[in-house]
Amino acid sequence: MSTDYLVKALAFDGVIRAYAVRSTETVGEVQRRHQMWPTATAALGRTISGTVMMGAMLKGDNKLTVKVQGDGPLGPMVVDANAKGEVRGYATNPQTHVPLNEKGKLDVRGVVGTQGMISVVKDLGMKDYFTGQVPIISGEIAEDFTQYLVVSEQVPSAVALGVLVNPDNTVKAAGGFIIQVMPGATDETITLLEQKIAEMTPISTLIDQGLTPEGILVEVLGQENVEFIDKLDVKFECECSKERFGNAIKGLGRVEVQAMIDEDHGAEAQCHFCLETYQFSEQELKEYIDEIQSAE
Repeated sequence: MSTDYLVKALAFDGVIRAYAVRSTETVGEVQRRHQMWPTATAALGRTISGTVMMGAMLKGDNKLTVKVQGDGPLGPMVVDANAKGEVRGYATNPQTHVPLNEKGKLDVRGVVGTQGMISVVKDLGMKDYFTGQVPIISGEIAEDFTQYLVVSEQVPSAVALGVLVNPDNTVKAAGGFIIQVMPGATDETITLLEQKIAEMTPISTLIDQGLTPEGILVEVLGQENVEFIDKLDVKFECECSKERFGNAIKGLGRVEVQAMIDEDHGAEAQCHFCLETYQFSEQELKEYIDEIQSAE
């Protein structure tokens, strides 16, 4: 049973909206599945924490995909999340690690890169998808999420994301918060929050010290100002299945499927997110060709 969860809160009479998450076990599961090296884990872990909180801003069955495509050796990262706290993600080159930065910390910018784009695609259950895209401004992920929320969604926001990695590459602590300023917030409130956030202990340290998501928001917003409105369990959840991959194979068309039969006498497909592998026998592929033909 995972102890990861996120909370949603309002503060200062509703003019501040806030989210905080502990994602240690979720990021740990992704690290194990992909055998990730420390800096790659920190980069993807931050992206997972940010994306699961943005997912929590959605309603019902809506979901979103965040893609961070920088010019660093890690390659593109892709993370999916929904409104229920379910999240999955991968980095193109999970065995990426670079020396520590000048502060002695994992050099996330060094693996992500400083040129490129962060894009968010929201599936809101309508025909069209909502897509927002902004340039990467730091490669440290939190600032890039902040930039996305401010520029693309036009909500003044502060985002903090952190991951601590153990010497054996496992995840020691992971999580983050997003604070958003709604219309009607006073300059005093904004200034107070800016000061609190600037002086805060790093978020991963707070989680490592045992602070809960609620405790993190109390730390930023003040006990007397914050009202918790919702709590969601957070977990790694992949929605891949043999049926989905089968449909994708059928979508390639008769010629492609026949080539799989002729050349390999079957097919194998692997999910990028969870690394589950699905085998398709020659007989199954022949049945797919029959289905394709009957649909033509």
